Amino acid sequence: MRSSTLERITKETRIKVSLELDGTGDSNVSTGIGFMDHMLTLFAKHSKIDLEAVCNGDLEVDAHHTMEDLGIVMGDCLAKALGDKRGINRYGSFLLPMDESLVMVALDFSGRPYLAWDVTSPVPYIKDLDTALFQEFFRALCVSAGLNLHVKLISGGEVHHIFEAVFKGFAHAVRTAVESDPRETGIPSTKGIL
Repeated sequence: MRSSTLERITKETRIKVSLELDGTGDSNVSTGIGFMDHMLTLFAKHSKIDLEAVCNGDLEVDAHHTMEDLGIVMGDCLAKALGDKRGINRYGSFLLPMDESLVMVALDFSGRPYLAWDVTSPVPYIKDLDTALFQEFFRALCVSAGLNLHVKLISGGEVHHIFEAVFKGFAHAVRTAVESDPRETGIPSTKGIL
């Protein structure tokens, strides 16, 4: 079973995440941020990763701690579930259209964290969520998962569509990368380690 469950408790957040890489896309998400619940639910659906994520954060301050810590715990869970990454595709990419928006996502579970973020939001907030926090979420996830991730907004106008395209594109790229390659019996690297 390629699965993991982790809990992180700080003075700012209490987060528990469980995921199963070889799932069907079932989810149970409650972060205290409605839009993020929507994004993680569709991430699970499109990646086919079963996901449970529950967070109680200091939203009375703002959403920064919740978004960053969610990224940390989700990244840690992905890394734990992948183990030594034996037999996976390793790479994934996807071009995702969402009405007028088009987003490119490319990633590599290389063990070397890096985020290239080229997404400009047309407005600073979705409801009361600062859209700059999506970059913080993905940066934290990349660092804790050892993930090289490039996200580029090619075109877009409506803010909901832009970030939905980001999360759906990320989901499809992750799905490809973590799937087993029947011809790869070892670690997918000439170094012998990822």
